[in-house]
Amino acid sequence: MRTRVKICGITRPEDAIVVVESGADAIGLVFYEPSPRNVTIAQAQAIAQVVPPFVSIVGLFVNASRADIDEVLKQTRIDILQFHGDETESDCLFAHIPYMKAVRVQKAADIEQAQANFPSAAGILLDAYVKGVPGGTGQAFDWSQIPSSLTKPIILAGGLTPGNITEAVRLTKTYAVDVSGGVESAKGIKDHSKIIQFMQGVSACQSL
Repeated sequence: MRTRVKICGITRPEDAIVVVESGADAIGLVFYEPSPRNVTIAQAQAIAQVVPPFVSIVGLFVNASRADIDEVLKQTRIDILQFHGDETESDCLFAHIPYMKAVRVQKAADIEQAQANFPSAAGILLDAYVKGVPGGTGQAFDWSQIPSSLTKPIILAGGLTPGNITEAVRLTKTYAVDVSGGVESAKGIKDHSKIIQFMQGVSACQSL
């Protein structure tokens, strides 16, 4: 099965256009003010205008209030929610649209526990654990910790780059991959050539 790709931390329409043209399946918009990749609703609206059907827009939140999430959902297109904080399953379900729950991996049991705690999740996103940082660290975790018995789609994140993506997909056989810093020239500014190289790396693995 083809590995799906999400390019996260999009802040500019011109970057979203390149992501779409490269063949990625989803873009990620970060609604978390401490992040250097945070976008306003106005920015999100401008980006959404250049994203065609069948490319998903993922809204990323970290311990956001339901009112804040509702405001985003009312004003711009969001197809899937991604939660990176200490949210409960109830917190993730309230908007009645599909969601992914991120887990910062320290050990294999963290992944199994996340799947058990979020049975309604459309997928579980695996990121590296860095104390005090909810995500976007650019660091990888030990991919061998991913249990082979998982039943939910797994989205691999954390430290992925054009240089290691083929190996990552080959080793983990993950349903999807999620990259942000690995295809940037600066935080929040995507490097178009790196996006293309990343997508080529994913495609190369499909023929191995």
